[in-house]
Amino acid sequence: MTEKTSYQSYRCIICGLIYDEAKGLPGEGIAPGTRWEDVHENWVCSECGAGKSEFEKVNI
Repeated sequence: MTEKTSYQSYRCIICGLIYDEAKGLPGEGIAPGTRWEDVHENWVCSECGAGKSEFEKVNI
């Protein structure tokens, strides 16, 4: 039996940018499959500069 990996998505409450764990943000050096908790604490939104605390988990 194969096990599916469940990824989450997080949305910036300032600008609406979606961080999808499955896709990552390769242009910013965040590989696909990178969990939100593994994104560096000093990372900021590439669209508006908001910190990780300005993101909320969403169900897509």
